[in-house]
Amino acid sequence: MYLHIGNGYTVRSCDIVGIFDIENTSLAKSTRDYLANAERLGRVVYAGMEMPKSFVVCFDRKSLEEKVYVSQLACATLLGRANNYRKL
Repeated sequence: MYLHIGNGYTVRSCDIVGIFDIENTSLAKSTRDYLANAERLGRVVYAGMEMPKSFVVCFDRKSLEEKVYVSQLACATLLGRANNYRKL
């Protein structure tokens, strides 16, 4: 299954490590450092140019590479979509 994270971007649900609210989690220095490091390594993908509300951490088992997708969709919306896919 795939999860649509906004602006035509989709990720494989089996690759998702976590879905996080960007406003709440970026209060912690460790999260800010993590996102800054991912940006520096070129592992951040912006799924839209609107105000970011969440980020999705994925791990591709083929390339053994981690990606962070920054989305303008709310964390609750993404979690709801992910849960709906599991029910199918």
